[in-house]
Amino acid sequence: MQHIDELLELLRLDDAGDHVFTGRHPETMMQRTFGGQVMAQALAAAYRTVADDRICHSLKGYFLRGGATDTSIEYHVGRTRDGGTFSTRNIRALQHGREIFQMAASFKTPESGLEHAELPMQTPIPPGDCPDLAAVLGERSQRAAQLWEKEWAAIDARFVPTAPQVNGGARMQVWIRSHGDLPDDPRIHQMVLAYASDLTLLGVTTLLHPDAFGSPRLQMATIDHSMWFHRAIRADDWVLYDQSSPNASNGLGFARGRLYNEAGVVGASTTQEGLIRLTQG
Repeated sequence: MQHIDELLELLRLDDAGDHVFTGRHPETMMQRTFGGQVMAQALAAAYRTVADDRICHSLKGYFLRGGATDTSIEYHVGRTRDGGTFSTRNIRALQHGREIFQMAASFKTPESGLEHAELPMQTPIPPGDCPDLAAVLGERSQRAAQLWEKEWAAIDARFVPTAPQVNGGARMQVWIRSHGDLPDDPRIHQMVLAYASDLTLLGVTTLLHPDAFGSPRLQMATIDHSMWFHRAIRADDWVLYDQSSPNASNGLGFARGRLYNEAGVVGASTTQEGLIRLTQG
């Protein structure tokens, strides 16, 4: 995808009736569907069944099988509950009758209340002074740079040079924004942030090891991904993705992240666990 319009088109699902929606794929060189795409489309499907005044505040998804990139995806939305303040939805993503992804999402009517917020781990280098993430990936794997330029050009991503270790764990910061302006609808910005949140998070769990992200000896796959939306921030302005990994063990890596706007306002939090298995040979 070379422009944000192509990503927005992926989020315009076809209504198949009975709370079932169909999502398409972009042209891709990947053998499996990108997890961020599935999560963003699942959120788009859930929003089609929720009242306009309710905004997502949390979601949790499990990736069950690799998705085929040559087949559309059906999103089946279960209307679990609509209360006075909250609405809950369960979304199942299917291909050829088999589930590839499950997600639960909760929506609520916005309201005022108690406020406090965590700041980024350190003052970041401005995005204009940071190299393109594709170039940094290309230093480890030329294929990674080519994949980024081909698959994810709708997202402008800049690598923030920082120490990769903090308190024994791994950390990384990336600036992200859409390549192009987005509508003012906060639901669209949530979908784009959900899409982008899966780009680098699992890679943080490998940074402190010789076989890091891009190594041919490393088998990686996301197992689950959770996201909490705290405040509305725009995905077409620069967003700092402040990521850390406090633990890797048992062939699994655990990572967490915060998404801040340039003013330091935290808009969302993420966690992810995934397979980081060393292969033989």
